[in-house]
Amino acid sequence: MGNSDTFKVRELYFHRTPPGQVDEAYRLLEGISGLEVTRSARPDCLIIRYEVTEYTLEGLENALIAQGFHLNATLLVKLKRTMIYYCESVQRCNSDTPPRQTKQTNSIYIKAWEQHPHGDSDATPKEWREYR
Repeated sequence: MGNSDTFKVRELYFHRTPPGQVDEAYRLLEGISGLEVTRSARPDCLIIRYEVTEYTLEGLENALIAQGFHLNATLLVKLKRTMIYYCESVQRCNSDTPPRQTKQTNSIYIKAWEQHPHGDSDATPKEWREYR
């Protein structure tokens, strides 16, 4: 990865319920370009590494929450999280990085969609879809 000032190593803390969400989040995040994810010694935590010019902790966590993951909400974790959000925001602002790069954050939604069973079929009966 790039510059040591913009390279971040962060911890994602998950709530203990529902069970299995740490493994599911790991599978979701592991294949995303520009994002490295490893397991922590703690069972409720993942370690992520990224360039702050490509991702932010806030954007990644919001994307995970939107996918139904439950993050740890203890006071200490929320304080750390808020401080990191602020510092990354200031760093991006000072480096003239756009405040939000949807292309990078959307890759989490795209990968999640690919993993969900779905079909591209129309449930409308065939005779209703035919134009005469």
